[in-house]
Amino acid sequence: MSFPEFSAAELALAHAYLKERFGHEVEVQIVETEVRLSPGDRELAHCPALYWKEDGCAFVLSRTGLANYRAMFFYSVKDRFGTGQEEYDNLGDCLVTLLKVQEDAHARRAAEVGIR
Repeated sequence: MSFPEFSAAELALAHAYLKERFGHEVEVQIVETEVRLSPGDRELAHCPALYWKEDGCAFVLSRTGLANYRAMFFYSVKDRFGTGQEEYDNLGDCLVTLLKVQEDAHARRAAEVGIR
């Protein structure tokens, strides 16, 4: 099963949201992920994804359907976070939630170690 690549409009939306969140242009790579679409699936689906690094962490936003998206960010293999929602049917909602959850996690991490 394969899904369409991200369109130019979707990439522009991602770049706009990232610039708003981080205050500068962020390099986004188009990559491929392997995703188990349903918990019971034995096979992994190859899904196009957006990948970027910022604020000391990496972000992955995968297309898991024609208009379905999943996202996560991680500081290390053991320090991974999701958005609290398995899947989104709107790229903008997925991006906004991902960036807000990461912003909150970054603030908590900074407070724990006393940095800004």
